[in-house]
Amino acid sequence: MARKLSMKARRRLSLLILLVGLPGYIVVAITLVGMIERPSILVELAIYVGLGLVWALPFRRIFLGVGKADPEEERDER
Repeated sequence: MARKLSMKARRRLSLLILLVGLPGYIVVAITLVGMIERPSILVELAIYVGLGLVWALPFRRIFLGVGKADPEEERDER
């Protein structure tokens, strides 16, 4: 059974992913596309969009609701 991350942990993890993981992934994506001969602009755009989806889909649960107020803090205030 998977443990739920607290909102505070999800916010910290999402910040880490955005500040460290995303720039690293961009470098890897550019390197991979640069290894093949320069494709047409539409093919290159499709590759980058596809790689962006591959990067974002695994992390969507972490980013879900991060910008909202913490529901546990609202319960404590009542």
